[in-house]
This record gives sequence, C-alpha cells and structure tokens, in this order.
Amino acid sequence: MPAGELITVPAFAEEEEGVRHFFGTRHDPRDVATLASDDESVRCVVSVTQVHGTDALVLNRPVEEGETFGGAWDALVTDQAGVLLTVRTADCLPVLVHDSARGVVAALHVGWRGAVAGIVPKTLSLLHERFGSTPASLQVGIGPSVGPCCYEVDEPVLSRLRAGFQDWRSVVEETGPGKAMLDLHALARRQAQSAGVEGDRIRSARVCTVCHPELFYSYRREGRVKGSMISGIMLTRRRSR
Repeated sequence: MPAGELITVPAFAEEEEGVRHFFGTRHDPRDVATLASDDESVRCVVSVTQVHGTDALVLNRPVEEGETFGGAWDALVTDQAGVLLTVRTADCLPVLVHDSARGVVAALHVGWRGAVAGIVPKTLSLLHERFGSTPASLQVGIGPSVGPCCYEVDEPVLSRLRAGFQDWRSVVEETGPGKAMLDLHALARRQAQSAGVEGDRIRSARVCTVCHPELFYSYRREGRVKGSMISGIMLTRRRSR
C-alpha cells in the first residue's frame, strides 16, 4: 500500500461491476475536484457537513454540477450514475456500500457516536426501504480507521455501547475500571452482519490511522485537526430498471 495511491478493496474494485471507489491517504496529490475533472464519468461531487449522526441524504434524482446540500449528514445514498459520494475521516471509519442488483451506492462516515447509534444498520435498512436492496446483493467496503491498538475509550462511551449493541463485549478489550480498547472496525462489521450481510461480502482495508503517520491524518495522534482523508464511491453507469 504505497503512499500517494488511493486504496481500494476487492469487494467492488472491478470496473465491470459498474462502480468505482477509493479510500484516500494523506499523501494522495489529487484533491477530489481534480479527480473529478480528470474523469469524464464524474458529473458531480457530493460533500456535506458531518456531525457524527445517523441521518442520510438520499439522491434519487439527477444532480447538477455545483449543486450544494444544506443540513448535516453522515450517510450519502444515490442511484444516479456519475455522482461521486464522498466522506472525510481522520480516525473514524469510511464505509462504502454497493448494491449491484439495484444499482445503488452509499458512503458512510462512522465514528463511535454514529456506530453506537446504528448508522450502519439504519443505512442498510434505508437501502431496502427506498430501493428494494437485500443483504444478499450488498457489498460492503470498510476503510482505514483508528485501530483497537490505539482506541481507548471510557465509561461514557462504554455505557452507550452497552445500551445500543447487545454483543458489545465482542468489540472491546477491557483495560481497567470503566476503560477499554474499542474495535470500531469490528463493530461496524458485526452490525452489517447482524443486518444480514454475509461476512464474505464485507471487505476491509484494516490499517490503523494512528499507527501510520506516513499514510494517514489522525486526530487522536495529533490532538488537533491537521487534515482528513477523503473516501468516495460512484456508479459508473445506471442500472436499467
């Protein structure tokens, strides 16, 4: 995984699947605008305000270049070809979803707040309600994030995790009274599986953003926001309905 390259996962890396995706690094020399201008299939780029919530922006109509979207969203969903959905992370999880049967993609920004509030299962449920997606047709890609090696959380986080996720013990390693190392990646994976997605349809770039300063920005490591990685997904062609 050399610096300066976008990262993909085998879940939906092939162009013939009708989708393109990437997980960014801190050293990728191209910003999203440049990426879009270099690719004739990109009609517009969608980037929104993120607030560690679970709300989803659904774009099921043509989107114009330069169009902006008010409000705050941590999940983006579209069935429109050429619309590049992007999320920004610097320790949180970027989660990308593709339904090849229904021709739908989603991009999720998943921090611990969004995770324990159920952004992953809520978005998968939304795909079913709005587009008829089923777990059997979904592919999920999980990108780099803070790893369980570096993510110690305290009782306020653990109490919400216990309340919102029945199998919470499987994603933490307790380190002392009211403290534990949280595996955010495993939490998102288990939630997707609980929603019916088979494990072999969930692929990962399981790399810790804190441990690799040469590749990633990290709020936890640096103590402030120095930058963020951009991850994105886009349908290259619209499915005939």
